[in-house]
Amino acid sequence: MVSSSYSNLLELASGEPSSLGRLRREIPRIVTVPGIIPGIDSSDESESEFSSPSSSPRDRTIIVANHLPIRAHRNPVSSNGWSFSLDYDSLLLQLKDSINASHSKNMDFIFIGCLRDEIPVSDQEMVSQMLLDTFHCVPVIMPPDLLSRFYHGFCKNHLWPLFHSLLPLSLSSTRYDRTLFQSYVSANKHFADKILEVINPDHDFVWVHDYHLMVLPTFLRKRFNRVKLGFFLHSPFPSSEIYKILPVREQILRSLLNSDLIGFHTFDYARHFLSCCSRMLGLTYESKRGYIGLEYYGRNVSIKILPVGIHLGQLKSVLSQPETESKVAELVDQYLCRGRILLLGVDDMDIFKGISLKLLAFEQLLIQHPEWVGRVVLVQIANPARGKGKDVKEVQAESYAMVKRINEKFEQPGYEPVIMIDKPLKFYERMAYYVVAECCLVTAVRDGMNLIPYEYIIARQGNEKLEKVLELSPSTPKKSMLVVSEFIGCSPSLSGAIRVNPWNIDAVADAMDSALELPEPEKQLRHEKHYRYVSTHDVGYWANSFLQDLERTCSDHIRRRCWGIGFGLGFRVVALDQNFRKLSMEHIVSAYRRTNRRAILLDYDGTLMPQVSIDKSPSQRSIEILNSLCQDKNNVVFLVSARSRSTLGDWFSPCENLAIAAEHGYFLRLKRDTEWETCNSMADCSWKQIAEPVMNLYTETTDGSMIEDKETALVWSYEDSDPDFGSCQAKELQDHLESVLVNEPLSVKSGQNYVEVKPQGVSKGLVAERLLSTMSKRGLLPDFVLCIGDDRSDEDMFEVISSAMSGPGTSLSSAAEVFACTVGRKPSKAKYYLDDTAEIVRLLQGLASVSDQASSASGSSITASGSSITA
Repeated sequence: MVSSSYSNLLELASGEPSSLGRLRREIPRIVTVPGIIPGIDSSDESESEFSSPSSSPRDRTIIVANHLPIRAHRNPVSSNGWSFSLDYDSLLLQLKDSINASHSKNMDFIFIGCLRDEIPVSDQEMVSQMLLDTFHCVPVIMPPDLLSRFYHGFCKNHLWPLFHSLLPLSLSSTRYDRTLFQSYVSANKHFADKILEVINPDHDFVWVHDYHLMVLPTFLRKRFNRVKLGFFLHSPFPSSEIYKILPVREQILRSLLNSDLIGFHTFDYARHFLSCCSRMLGLTYESKRGYIGLEYYGRNVSIKILPVGIHLGQLKSVLSQPETESKVAELVDQYLCRGRILLLGVDDMDIFKGISLKLLAFEQLLIQHPEWVGRVVLVQIANPARGKGKDVKEVQAESYAMVKRINEKFEQPGYEPVIMIDKPLKFYERMAYYVVAECCLVTAVRDGMNLIPYEYIIARQGNEKLEKVLELSPSTPKKSMLVVSEFIGCSPSLSGAIRVNPWNIDAVADAMDSALELPEPEKQLRHEKHYRYVSTHDVGYWANSFLQDLERTCSDHIRRRCWGIGFGLGFRVVALDQNFRKLSMEHIVSAYRRTNRRAILLDYDGTLMPQVSIDKSPSQRSIEILNSLCQDKNNVVFLVSARSRSTLGDWFSPCENLAIAAEHGYFLRLKRDTEWETCNSMADCSWKQIAEPVMNLYTETTDGSMIEDKETALVWSYEDSDPDFGSCQAKELQDHLESVLVNEPLSVKSGQNYVEVKPQGVSKGLVAERLLSTMSKRGLLPDFVLCIGDDRSDEDMFEVISSAMSGPGTSLSSAAEVFACTVGRKPSKAKYYLDDTAEIVRLLQGLASVSDQASSASGSSITASGSSITA
């Protein structure tokens, strides 16, 4: 049963192991990065990074997967009752061997995972120590009931079908069970506890594998904010339309984003993941110098797209074994010497491998091309399914029924068209089938990478001994043919294969015929192309590339200030550059109290008003705050917005002393009762006759978009459109407008969910520049400047204020307190940030309270009144 301590998911990300055990390293708790935010204790465990002075600085990689690369055997003869051996078919062991083979010095690896056999409680301590000492493996041992609910319950019953794009069509067997997810989280917590027993967070890299452990990154990030953590998904990732039906979709996405590097086999899988992040979390990605990355609370999460490869050395070693040679000779006598042509399928017996569809296509081949009857044999190797249940039994029954029907229909004396091998084959036996097969058929309806085609290509390359068995001369060019499904991960990398839609039975039958009929030189060219790729992109190439990218992604960890926020699986780490920090309320209020000539510049949309709000008009609370700030004679308050002057004038009519800059500062008004001014002569807006038809075209083709016609600008907004399509259309629209308006004195700018055309030279920076220069000319050098904005247009204000601090002929007091603040953690010229508009409003409320208190305590007025400043 699931422990009651795990039933509340808010407690699950505590990251504290229930028992560290005897393998735990004694790591001194040394704080290496001081806290920067008042009220946050820098010595808090969740913010600290620990180092071990005695530990080796050499990097080590901790490989974490559901299963260890170990085979366990009950051995009554052994003194401890158990014997263990390495599982050379395991990808984890293959990547270790391949990496060490390519380096002059061996790299250190520790493997963490479950054993396939249940270990009695009395033997667990002994087995754990033996595996650590002998194989550098740390077993994760869970109660059998928890293990079953974790693996067969949530992983195989929910995640595995969904990630293979299988929607639940009934409520009976596929109904979401929250207790199964609790078991999944609990199992991931067991893995985290084992990692904590052996990790040295200053030097170790952690590489987590596959969908069984997708919430593990949250536990590790909670415990060590700067852990160097990579995750690789070996299954497909579904499209957002399918993934979003998962009730815990956001928890899993956010947990994955606690990794530094997330790997996928193909761009399609990565694209689906990025689309889910965009649609469900509002995150956008960008590509820089070939690397795709996501900004997530100040951390850069990199995306790696690279298919895994095969262990070339292992395959060649198996091909050289005498057993393989004998098996090949046996198959040659059984098939080739009798004039048979072998088609080969190697699949797990599950619902996604498409065995029954393959059999139907083979039946269609024999019907449409009777000349192949008696000559072509389909050998289908059916490996045992990894899951269990009614679906697996149905697939087995259906496949056997089809084999029986085809054989009864087309068999001849000494000829059986389909041979189903449902017993586990040794690896050398499978390689022997590859060697003699004319064509390999991999027609899964949905699959992850699937390395069967790669193994087939290497086997067909062969060696000198096998050439003799096949009665081929050393100079004979090698050949191979592949028919592969479009829906498997290796398909994009095999450009010489015949790609098929496995659901199209006729097309698959035609592909089989083409593979048999293709001229020999063509088969040879396709084989040579595939062999060059497979032999150079092996598992070592894949593993080295991933670890190099992980090291690159984590290289700036030491330069970041980090702390954790959030509860449960919503935990994440905020990372800041050394010169970029969260604005402290205590700091700014203190500066506000001791200064008496203040300039305040505020953006509106996204700063005072959330972007997601439907009603964009200011609240009564915002009006009251602005009035309190404006009535303080020490303050000059400027509202700087992209909105039209009529809208702003109407919304802020209760604010008598509020200065307003409309349409990015093209129109200025210093008080409610003064006239609007322009930054230059009134613009010629004849260009709108060119730009508006273009925008109308994109509005008609982009559902949810709209055009806002301002006096001097046109804005195309796609806030209510599909985010992916709207962004794509915005890029195209910007290019289109730039081309048709190339001879006009205009600028075309894109921002958050909009594209805007406005006169050149108009920017919010001009407003800040004008305000500071006017105060300077009147001898009223500001000693307090606050500027807050949220998007690209506000960066001009930040730049002006920053340059005013250090530039010649400064327009600020020598002791001026300057606060340039952006909304949200993102690349900015501002020095500070606040999380959202709610924090902005609380900040301004605090400053307004100081002004109200000062006004009540003193009836005297101070010079530098906002009303005394004129243009």
